[in-house]
Amino acid sequence: MAKFALGATSRGRLSGVHPQLVRVVERAIEISPVDFKVIEGVRTPARQKELYAQGRTKPGPVVTWTVNSNHFVKADGFGHAVDLLPSPYDWKATGPFDQVSRAMFEAAKQLGVKIRWGADWDQDGKPRERGESDSPHFELAH
Repeated sequence: MAKFALGATSRGRLSGVHPQLVRVVERAIEISPVDFKVIEGVRTPARQKELYAQGRTKPGPVVTWTVNSNHFVKADGFGHAVDLLPSPYDWKATGPFDQVSRAMFEAAKQLGVKIRWGADWDQDGKPRERGESDSPHFELAH
């Protein structure tokens, strides 16, 4: 199996993300069968509002369903979410996202960290069966 590593841009995007989630992402890239990059870590409320407007008052597809996000810095001083994009990417191909998910959950298990995936919000192990479509999104589960 190929070994991948996070690039400088991805590492920079992990700045401010909770250390437990950072460790999971770092372990996941080591065991993932596909390469991936971090496309977002911590977000400002302004960035979240911008994303929320997309598909509503601005052009483009809807990409978020909330103005309150786990990407925000929480009371503990860290963001609790990341968005990961398989490479090469194709937003319509779910297979690579599923492979990243399996690596993330295996890494989380190895490290004893509970996470939740945006393509399986109800955490029943059946991605996208209820219209869950935030395949890039992973967050700490509380």
